[in-house]
Amino acid sequence: MTDTPATGPVQSTPSPDPPPTNSAPPVGPSAATEPPAAPAAPDPRRRTRTSALWIGVIVFAAVLVLLLIFILQNTQAVEISYFTVSGSVSLAVAMLLSTVAGVLLTAIAGSLRIRQLRRRIPRSPRH
Repeated sequence: MTDTPATGPVQSTPSPDPPPTNSAPPVGPSAATEPPAAPAAPDPRRRTRTSALWIGVIVFAAVLVLLLIFILQNTQAVEISYFTVSGSVSLAVAMLLSTVAGVLLTAIAGSLRIRQLRRRIPRSPRH
């Protein structure tokens, strides 16, 4: 990246004072003939539901690829015992099952808390 020097001194000139404006709304025939101001054009870079969905799909696909690599690298069998039940499963499956159980417990606790908070908030009548 190269910087180009200024060719001469830069002087800012003050803008002329704007004409005095009347704070009262215009009255008369000219007020009725002016069209209303057009709404600002939407920003084409703003997020939409579709773009959020695609971001979610891409993140989900990346997590699945990482999960597949994890499963393929942890195929050795481990002995699992839970109370009186015992068995042999691969290490990856055992870790994935424990992760899924943790996620479900967290989701249940979060859902119950949201339900509790929604019950506390009075509902406003819909019009």
